[in-house]
Amino acid sequence: MSDSDSVAQAMKMQNIPIAKPGIGQSEATARIISRPLLIFPCNGNGIEALDCLGSKFYPLGFIDDEPDKVNSDRFGITIFGREVLDRFPDAQVLAVPGGPMSFRERERVIASLGIPVSRFAQVVHPLAQISLLATVGINVLIMAGVVITSNAIIGDHVCVLPNTVVHHDAVVGDWSLIGSNVTIAGNTTIGRNCYIGSGTSVMNSIKVGDRALIGLGSNVIRDVPPSITVVGNPAHALS
Repeated sequence: MSDSDSVAQAMKMQNIPIAKPGIGQSEATARIISRPLLIFPCNGNGIEALDCLGSKFYPLGFIDDEPDKVNSDRFGITIFGREVLDRFPDAQVLAVPGGPMSFRERERVIASLGIPVSRFAQVVHPLAQISLLATVGINVLIMAGVVITSNAIIGDHVCVLPNTVVHHDAVVGDWSLIGSNVTIAGNTTIGRNCYIGSGTSVMNSIKVGDRALIGLGSNVIRDVPPSITVVGNPAHALS
């Protein structure tokens, strides 16, 4: 069975619409309305991503490394092992691992998938607002209600949770996780592989160092050094 046949068959099983074939075309080679997407892993971010796909993607399946999840399903969507990456080489991939306890491993875990950059998706909820002057990288998940304004830069492999605002000329570095209801003021720089907890406000022109963690509801009014944890109002380093 060809790759296009396999994808078409999977779409039929999940009741995903495909376009009617033209003259001389088989159904398997007809234009697919939505692009197939594999989501890694089957975690909270991955499940929330399902609400963000709109009409651009449909969930071909989850990928997970936990043996007790593989070959099961969530919400009618199959959970595969990593071998599915070879089975469906034309499917795009959204990789959204990590949380407050494991975010510093995101770069290593995503790289371990061993797929070319061209396979990574960019998933933006239809109700997010992104300025035409903003830049958004690859393997990015932007959820509902997010606003990204003029000249802001969102790096590669970034997740931005609902109702967060990234203001003008701010930079969010690669591999970072940004919680919900976060405000990142203008000219602020969030380093690579950071975790910004939900409800946090970061004052304008602040620099947050690589691999830093900012706790829930913090108010950041001064620069944050790399690889430390800060919490509170105003945010201060944990002793």
